[in-house]
Amino acid sequence: MALLRKINHILMLLLVVMVCIILYSKVHKKEPRKNETRAGFNPVYERGSHDEAGEDDIPVVICAAEGRMGGTIAAINSLYSNTEANVLFYIVTLRNSLQHVRKWIENSNLKDIKFKIIEFNPLVLRGKVRPDSSRPELLQPLNFVRFYIPLLIHNHEKVIYLDDDVIVQGDIQDLYNTNLKPGHAAAFAADCDLPSTHEMVRSVGMQTTYMGFLDYRKQAVRELGINPSTCSFNPGVFMANITEWKHQRITKQLEKLMQQNVQENLYSSAMAGGVATPPMLIVFHEKYSNINPLWHIRHLGWSPDTRYSEQFLQEARLLHWNGRFKPWDYPCAHIELWERWYIPDPTGTFVLIRPSS
Repeated sequence: MALLRKINHILMLLLVVMVCIILYSKVHKKEPRKNETRAGFNPVYERGSHDEAGEDDIPVVICAAEGRMGGTIAAINSLYSNTEANVLFYIVTLRNSLQHVRKWIENSNLKDIKFKIIEFNPLVLRGKVRPDSSRPELLQPLNFVRFYIPLLIHNHEKVIYLDDDVIVQGDIQDLYNTNLKPGHAAAFAADCDLPSTHEMVRSVGMQTTYMGFLDYRKQAVRELGINPSTCSFNPGVFMANITEWKHQRITKQLEKLMQQNVQENLYSSAMAGGVATPPMLIVFHEKYSNINPLWHIRHLGWSPDTRYSEQFLQEARLLHWNGRFKPWDYPCAHIELWERWYIPDPTGTFVLIRPSS
């Protein structure tokens, strides 16, 4: 009996120890960071910014894809050089480019900018992107970062998103001061809002309405009740209200459409806007404010023969080389306006494509 009692005491002691260990692990479990990888984003480096961003900072989100990083650097340089405002750059990239973009910034005249480098986990897109494409670059994971803006920004009410193929010629403070109407989660530039561009748009056959982005042969598209002649917008430059975005569950709406497209092919990359524009056109239909059209002069990358007047280009606040013909490649229209802001890669990895002399 004494032996049995001793065994019971030992078992009871072991049980108590195990319970204590479990309770300790739960109480002292490390809280996950707001932006950790499980949510799709993992902050890996920051400079000039601490846990709390300054109230006066203008947050700007821009992606840095390995094969397009020269565009990101030129965009940042142009924006930084044309403003006195405090700008906090959220630079989003993939794991294989984390060190590259950091070295480029820290070994150039951008070394004094305030920035965070954030790794994007492509697994967040699993099951949401249809794998067929006539333009594979449109399926690049970073193309969808704009859908997840609230996962990046926690200390600001508003944020600006920029594609990597833009040049900023105006003061970004002016764009940030854009007023959003009540109930609007974002502001874009509509494709029909600048008459001076209409002739050029027609000459190269570009689409400026929903007809060019959605497959109206599909019943699900027709049931959306969107007039196919409705003017579209380009989501390569926009300002978002984070609170309203969360309130309307914009990210969830976008993900739902992505999953629906995988099953029903509502839009395809063969159409005008690839696979990132159509979901935003649907979600924000008649629910967005307008930015000054001079803050998004686009289509410079649609054709090497695309030409705007010099006077018009000087008036523009932001130039966007959306389309196949990028300014770091050749040929490209108005390439000299982009090269002004390009900073050579100190590692020698990224090289401009130019005709041999």
